[in-house]
Amino acid sequence: MLIIQDKLVSGEVIKEQFICNLSKCKGACCWEGDFGAPIEEEEIEILKAIYPKVKPYLSEESINTIDEKGVVTYYKDVEEIGTSLLDNGACSFMIFDSLGRAQCSIERAYLEGEINFKKPISCHLYPIRVEKNEEVDFEALNYDRWDICVAACTLGAEQQMPVYRFLKEPLIRKYGVEFYEELDAAANFMKDKK
Repeated sequence: MLIIQDKLVSGEVIKEQFICNLSKCKGACCWEGDFGAPIEEEEIEILKAIYPKVKPYLSEESINTIDEKGVVTYYKDVEEIGTSLLDNGACSFMIFDSLGRAQCSIERAYLEGEINFKKPISCHLYPIRVEKNEEVDFEALNYDRWDICVAACTLGAEQQMPVYRFLKEPLIRKYGVEFYEELDAAANFMKDKK
């Protein structure tokens, strides 16, 4: 474990190798699992505001689900707010690209210049999951292992890409450049020590 600024960072975030391999997994993280993608409190209003511009990208089933459940749902089992899910367990914001890979409709709208919000930070940071303890104002960044990401681990190992480097953009988006540079320096120090 490392402490970077006031965040606790799991050593696995530095040691493990990872590069999303959508040609192999087809974006299964968008339709697998029991809960929607975790949503931060400030993202709820953003999702509500951008929904009209994202809606044209969605299937009728997704639109019906969001109309019924809202853009987010509270999941009692994990005491967390997440994206609403379709009856089959897929994220209500999931769409497919021309190659049959899952894609985020929010990100698609962002890439096409319709909105200025890329996607929920929890999706952007995956496979890092942030665990928060509001009582002591504490955050821990943990590496989340999931069998659907085996191909990502293999590709990451082939290209020697640590998780944190693969996630440079979302880490900077969430915590800033200074945080990322401190994390990178700590990782390089640990590597040189070996």
